[in-house]
Amino acid sequence: MSFDFHGETAIVTGGANGIGLAAARALADGGATVWVLDLEKERPEEIAATIGARGMVADVTSRESLEAAFDAAGAPDIVVANAGTVGFADLNSTSRELWDRVVGVNLTGVFQTVQAAAARMKPRRRGAIVITASTNSYDGESDLLAYNATKAGVLGILHTAANELGPYQIRVNAVCPGLIRTRLTTGFFGKPELIKEYFRAIPLGRGGDPDDVANAIAFLASDLASFITGTTLLVDGGQMAAKFGTWAEDKAEFAGDRWKLKDA
Repeated sequence: MSFDFHGETAIVTGGANGIGLAAARALADGGATVWVLDLEKERPEEIAATIGARGMVADVTSRESLEAAFDAAGAPDIVVANAGTVGFADLNSTSRELWDRVVGVNLTGVFQTVQAAAARMKPRRRGAIVITASTNSYDGESDLLAYNATKAGVLGILHTAANELGPYQIRVNAVCPGLIRTRLTTGFFGKPELIKEYFRAIPLGRGGDPDDVANAIAFLASDLASFITGTTLLVDGGQMAAKFGTWAEDKAEFAGDRWKLKDA
C-alpha cells in the first residue's frame, strides 16, 4: 500500500538518521515536501538531499532555534516529533546532568515541537502530529531511568494534545518502537548471545528496522488514519504481548539474527 502525501509539507525532527531518516524518506516517497531538522553535527542539509528532502539545522531544546526552523519550512501538514537521545546509568548513578540532557531532548523537545506544530496547524483546522515514544514508555528497563521517564512522559503530551487539538481536526498519535536496528543499537545487534536471549521474548523472533517504524508513522500521518487520534501503535514484534517469552530450544533454534521454528 502506498501513501499519498502530495501537496503536503512535513517536518521531521531528528530526521538525519535512524527512524527519523526512514520516516522522512517514507513521507518524501509519498510526495510530501519534507524538511529534516537535526543538529549541525548530523549534517541535515546533506542527508536530506539524498532523499529528495530539504534540511535545516535545528535544536529541539532551543525554542528560538525550533521556531526559526518552523518559520522557514512554512505551515506544516505533518510533524513527526522524533528527536531523541539516551543515557545509560542505574538509579543511583543517574546524575543531574544526564537527567537534564535526556529530559531536555526527549520531553521538553517533544513539548516544544508539538506546541510549535499546533500553533501553525490550528488556524488551518487540520494536521497530523506523530510522536516517537517507545516500549519503554510502559516498562522499567534497568539503567535507563531518565529515558524511561521521558518516554512515559510523552504519552501525557500525546493524550492531552489529542484531546485539546481534536476540535481543530488535528490528530496526534505516537509510535512505540521496540528494539530497532539503528546507529545506537548496532553494537547490541552484533552480539549473538545477547540478542538470542533478548529476542526470546519477541513473538516474531527478531529485532526491527527503521523502515518498520517509518511505515507506521506514515500510516498515522496519512488520511488512512483519519479517525485515529490519541493512540499509540506498538512496533515491537509483539514484545509487549509476551510476558514470559515465546521461544525455547525444544521447538526452535536461533539462526543468524532471529529465532525460527525447527520445522519452518
